[in-house]
Amino acid sequence: MTAEVLREKFRFFRSLQDEELHQFLQFCENHRFAAGELLWQEGDATNFSAFILDGKVAIKKKTEFAQKHVVIGIYTTGSVIGELCLLTNNPRAVSAEALEPTELILLHSDKFEEMISRFPQVGLSLLRHMFTTTSRRLTKSYERIATIF
Repeated sequence: MTAEVLREKFRFFRSLQDEELHQFLQFCENHRFAAGELLWQEGDATNFSAFILDGKVAIKKKTEFAQKHVVIGIYTTGSVIGELCLLTNNPRAVSAEALEPTELILLHSDKFEEMISRFPQVGLSLLRHMFTTTSRRLTKSYERIATIF
């Protein structure tokens, strides 16, 4: 994947210089998921974040009814998902399922910590991006909850 393609698909990569982008990518791995395959399940101890290169992922939350879920969001190319697991060791609060063949860049928490120690500026840029993304999603959640009442 070229730097140009990554910058086109992801806002985060636009803020990085070529060298910083190379530094970031050396801590990541590419992975493909088939349609219907789980990236992770609610309660899992997995701790990686995923950048969606291509495809579509549903984020789902269990309900009180057995085997029933509520779709919280559907994310496509250019989205980052699972970002909170880089910062905590908490079990996954939601499940993530590929809705179609999906290609991802994965960043595991141990690699994230190594990246921060070796390239703090790149880590800081990623943290800013994750904070902004999470804040935007939380604001949208508040708006959706408010429409219920």
